Amino acid sequence: MLPLVSSLRRLHVLVFSILALLQATANAQLTIEITGAGGNRIPVAIADFGGEASAGRVVTSVIRGDLERCGLFKMVDTGGVALTETSAPAFDEWRSRGADALAAGSIGESADGRKEARFRLYDVNKASALAGSAFVTSKPMLRAAGHRIADIIYEKLTGEPGIFSTRIAYVVKVGSTRYELHIADADGQNEQVALISKEPIISPSWSPDGTRLAYVSFENKKPVVYVHSLASGKRIVVANFKGSNSAPAWSPDGRKLAVVLSKDGGSQIFTVNADGSGVQRLTNSNAINTEPAFSPDGQSVYFTSDQGGSPQIYRIAAGGGEAQRVSFEGSYNVTPRLSPDGKSMAFISRREGSFRLSVMDLANRQVQVLTDSHKDESPTFAPNGRMILIATEQGGRGVLSAVSIDGRIKQRLSVSAGDVREPAWGPFNK
Repeated sequence: MLPLVSSLRRLHVLVFSILALLQATANAQLTIEITGAGGNRIPVAIADFGGEASAGRVVTSVIRGDLERCGLFKMVDTGGVALTETSAPAFDEWRSRGADALAAGSIGESADGRKEARFRLYDVNKASALAGSAFVTSKPMLRAAGHRIADIIYEKLTGEPGIFSTRIAYVVKVGSTRYELHIADADGQNEQVALISKEPIISPSWSPDGTRLAYVSFENKKPVVYVHSLASGKRIVVANFKGSNSAPAWSPDGRKLAVVLSKDGGSQIFTVNADGSGVQRLTNSNAINTEPAFSPDGQSVYFTSDQGGSPQIYRIAAGGGEAQRVSFEGSYNVTPRLSPDGKSMAFISRREGSFRLSVMDLANRQVQVLTDSHKDESPTFAPNGRMILIATEQGGRGVLSAVSIDGRIKQRLSVSAGDVREPAWGPFNK
């Protein structure tokens, strides 16, 4: 069976029940292992925040962990030194420790009794402040404050938005008959279970505002596309036509979904409004057309098709028209996903019998293979476009792998309790 056909089969065998968001069990927690890092890492010191001992050093540990895992920063040993945002740093001392940047802060209580996390970021070499902010939150949400602070540090030192406050979705297979759709912070913590089923779950797709997930359910003995509100747990049917309804992908404005329907015979690409109205057919061929993805500007839909004899990537206008082939290097290229800036396309290509993550510069069509693994699938970009999350295998188990767009920075994400598959990286928090 062709891999493309196999992928289509997987789209058509799903049955799951929808449950309210529940706290996930500890043995299914996602852990992250750094397997590669950037060459010129920025040395940063994160001093212990004043008043944080009572909060278990949550904020500083989150900040340090976020910056270290991303592969762009080198953590400087602080020797347990505690500094508040109002302290006068001894810049010569921090310079002698090798730090280029220093963060200091404090954890206190706001007037309404909630926790208040304050921080300031310094340029050690210039002995000047770069940024500072305060976040008022509840004690259980101090981790979120740590992620926000790490985002600010990342942006000030790299010039690009940080992604530590974003969320990811992924599927965990526990045993032989339990499948769970998890939602977690980008560091794998604070996970929740959104869906549970005795049958496989695939293809979660985040809405652009991060409030909804689209998915396919076989609970009515046929594949049906639903949109699930994460806050309320309510859902609506978006596509329930004769035959198969699968592979939902959101438009950038959140108003439409691209889906694969077989209501007229073969698998073709359609668009449908997020409320289920306004169905429009995009492709017309005798080929298998699947795995749609909108371009960031919403003007085009990229998809996989075997209309040329082997699975390749094509592009069609979002309003329909003539499809144009995009991939030409190699005989098997599938699962197109566009970078947030629209300049690059991640996809899976077959190389020497292995299925590997590749990225194409859409301006010059140059292709770079980013992994050396064997069974990569389901690429998804981080919202800043710097990392790509994929599903792959290690030791016969499904794991996730995050790879920088240049291939230099790598992370491996896994759970001790089972296989991890079907990743989807959510948008920036509004």
